[in-house]
Amino acid sequence: MTGELQDDGLFGPDSVTWRVHLEPVLWVGGFRALLLQSLHPRVMRGTYQNSALFDPRKAWSRFQRTVEFVGVRTFGSTPAVEAAAARVRRLHATLRGHDPETGWTFRIDEPSGLLWVHCTEIASYADIARRAGVVDDEEIEQYLAESVRAARVVGLPGAPASRAEMQAYLDSMRPELALTDEARRAVGNLFAPRGEAPTVTKLAIPAVASIAMATLPRWARRMYGLPGVPTTDIGATVALRTLRLATDRLPDMPAPPEIERARRLVRDRQDVSGAPRFSLLTGG
Repeated sequence: MTGELQDDGLFGPDSVTWRVHLEPVLWVGGFRALLLQSLHPRVMRGTYQNSALFDPRKAWSRFQRTVEFVGVRTFGSTPAVEAAAARVRRLHATLRGHDPETGWTFRIDEPSGLLWVHCTEIASYADIARRAGVVDDEEIEQYLAESVRAARVVGLPGAPASRAEMQAYLDSMRPELALTDEARRAVGNLFAPRGEAPTVTKLAIPAVASIAMATLPRWARRMYGLPGVPTTDIGATVALRTLRLATDRLPDMPAPPEIERARRLVRDRQDVSGAPRFSLLTGG
């Protein structure tokens, strides 16, 4: 085994982050994050104007690159994380967006936009992991504290490090949010994927996106024109628990070496501690 694979990177096998991101139910969290991110007009327009995610011919490969980056950031060695983060920062530094309402041109890597993307991603993973029964409230606090390391690699000096801080940030952002035409088109692509994605993926994505939509905060569901009622919250939590139980019975899917290593190390620690073994299917 190479020296690089011995490097635990940002987190490591004793972190909550590794255990959370090895759960396949976290795919719902990824889609939930996209739905929340789309409600920020400036972030959405910048993404729409610059990303291949909205080109059916390129969307699948672009999505795969995003998943790969999250996997490297979470499980990769320190040199691998630094190299991947540097590539992303260089790319973002060259991109600009245009706001048609103000006529302003803005940088894609402006800190306020990066912070929104980071926080909606981490908050979504935390919410799905807690409601699916992967972690408890105390472990979620640890997960959020650990997530500040992920914020730093994309150029953010700080980020919410607790549930209270995260909730305060999300609440403070609500006056800036709106459902733009770009967001409507983006969400439409989630529920009716086209292009080069495998057929099984095209069939699975709408179901995962539907669960993700149901897990959104009530105010966010209302912005998408859906009922924001408590019964939806209960139903979504039940669906998450059921999905986790189902995926727990599936064999591991092939994964990059750093994820395979993370599976083994986390399982070894669970065996030693006597803790329940979780399904470790793929990176989140």
